[in-house]
Amino acid sequence: MPSFPPRHVFVYGTLRMGQANDINRLQPAPRFVARARLAGTMYHLGGYPGVLLGGTQMVVGEVYAIDAALERVMDEIEEIYPQQRDEYRKREIAVSVDGQGVQGQQLLCLVYEINARYVSDRPEIAGGDWLNR
Repeated sequence: MPSFPPRHVFVYGTLRMGQANDINRLQPAPRFVARARLAGTMYHLGGYPGVLLGGTQMVVGEVYAIDAALERVMDEIEEIYPQQRDEYRKREIAVSVDGQGVQGQQLLCLVYEINARYVSDRPEIAGGDWLNR
């Protein structure tokens, strides 16, 4: 069976290290790549955040290398597959990484973006960092 290179995912909320859905507790295990940031606005949805991509604000998160099996697990957590809700959609965008050996580089990453209709009346998280809300 052929081996495919891992994909990268940018996590910004409960999937971050030490949070409720810490990606490091999922299987198959991901590989941490670096802290990272992307252009977007983070919103507080109660027990978790949502991010709308684009704009001039920055969102802080972490990048992990994942395989297809872990991507499916994450799709289930975000209720993308099997399609249960329309709260999030999965996008692939360039993310700026801030780690040893990758400082200033951009990696193509999966990002789970919130549907704008779920954040119309929700407060923004200043600074775009779920850990510092």
